[in-house]
Amino acid sequence: MSINFPLILVLATAFTGIVWLVDHLVFRPKRLGRVAAAGDIDEESRKTILAEPIIVEYSVSFFPVLAIVLVLRSFLFEPFQIPTGSMIPTLAVGDFILVNKFTYGIRLPVVGTKIVDIAEPKNGEVMVFIPPHQDVYFIKRVVGIPGDTVRYQDKTLYINGKQQNQTFLAQIPPVDPRVLQYREKLGNVEHLIQRNPYRETSVDEWVIPEGHYFMMGDNRDQSSDSRYWGLVSEHNIVGKAVAIWLHKKPGLRLPEFSRNGWIQ
Repeated sequence: MSINFPLILVLATAFTGIVWLVDHLVFRPKRLGRVAAAGDIDEESRKTILAEPIIVEYSVSFFPVLAIVLVLRSFLFEPFQIPTGSMIPTLAVGDFILVNKFTYGIRLPVVGTKIVDIAEPKNGEVMVFIPPHQDVYFIKRVVGIPGDTVRYQDKTLYINGKQQNQTFLAQIPPVDPRVLQYREKLGNVEHLIQRNPYRETSVDEWVIPEGHYFMMGDNRDQSSDSRYWGLVSEHNIVGKAVAIWLHKKPGLRLPEFSRNGWIQ
């Protein structure tokens, strides 16, 4: 079972904020009143009377930090680690990326309700979202927006009847290849994809209704995406993946920065 970190963050921020506010408005004036009533007392006694309960002390310390993290994570940028190889070669397992939370509109944390419209996802952009079949973050490329007709035939995308160009780059390894690598142009975005030369695909076509998006991984034959579990609702958009800022290989290895850069 996945941990709902946004909910935990909201609850922790609310709890520490309420504790601090109640103490500031109710209990601290009472402590000051007891000091005034005590008259001429030594500094040590004064500090003892004014001392905050431990829960208040921790709340006052943690609330500003939690509030800043909540604002940054909910409305600006959220870190995300790539868990699978479905976006190879664009994104590798162990990449740490930044997700822009405001590109597609400002949303309330936890509930995801959009409160400010800014822009809509475009074909070719890499998006983080919650799929219809599982309550976890997924990351794929947008290949169909509302109103599009998407066809996948001979491992080639056709959007509204127009073939999306693929240029062959390499076979890996050169002898007896396991994958073929291509450069694909999707809308105005050029990016890399890879295909398995031994895996066959059927001809499928989808019409994208309003408020939904068709998502596919760049590792076309090794990706669980909209071809299998359906379309992504606009309500379940998390944000646009914009940059790789760190890479950590599995095991006891130090993080590295060799893959840092903007995501295409």
